[in-house]
Amino acid sequence: MTDNVLAEQVGYYRSRAAEYDATAYGDVDAARTRIARLVAAMAPRGRVLELACGTGLWTEALAREADSVLAVDAAPETLAIARERAPSNVTFAGADIFGYAPGERFDVVFFSAWLSHVPDERFAEFWRLVGSWLTGGGRVLFIDEHTDERPKEAYVSDGIVERRLNDGRTYRIVKHFIDPAALRERLHTLGWTCTVTRDGDDWIVGTATRAGATPDVSVIRG
Repeated sequence: MTDNVLAEQVGYYRSRAAEYDATAYGDVDAARTRIARLVAAMAPRGRVLELACGTGLWTEALAREADSVLAVDAAPETLAIARERAPSNVTFAGADIFGYAPGERFDVVFFSAWLSHVPDERFAEFWRLVGSWLTGGGRVLFIDEHTDERPKEAYVSDGIVERRLNDGRTYRIVKHFIDPAALRERLHTLGWTCTVTRDGDDWIVGTATRAGATPDVSVIRG
């Protein structure tokens, strides 16, 4: 069931690519301003791996702060849009995140609106993978939607919602809105230390490091 829904989820974002920015953000210029502010505050220095980069609005902001960005997404249609926007210090890879092997380690792993799409049963696996992609003092930075946003979705079963495109087609996707306290506790049991703040009513902003790891201050401060 989960694999089928994950495949449908990729199909949804492939089909939604052309309308994604307008339907996700509305005012794209205002979204860019907000994104730039949040990314600058998180200071993603050094080598950054961005998961589920989508149409590249976050990629643009990451590239201004980082030495280099490797942006990964499973949807060729969103990658095509992101490539058009990307500066020269960004490279791209088309891949399923759960099957991805970048072959190098990064100072930062970043993802926006991705954690809420990870199935509960693959949560620990996902964080194990993320840990394997980080340098010793590396950080995870993420943005997602607060649990207060849950009423806007149409749930068809636990953790599965139905989304409708502008042309009427419907898709099932995984969606777990983020409860900050529950997330901190869950990550703690997996060996991570996590801080979560809130930006507006809708987004949460998170930073995670492996328990006992000392962040590389020289990289963070640039």
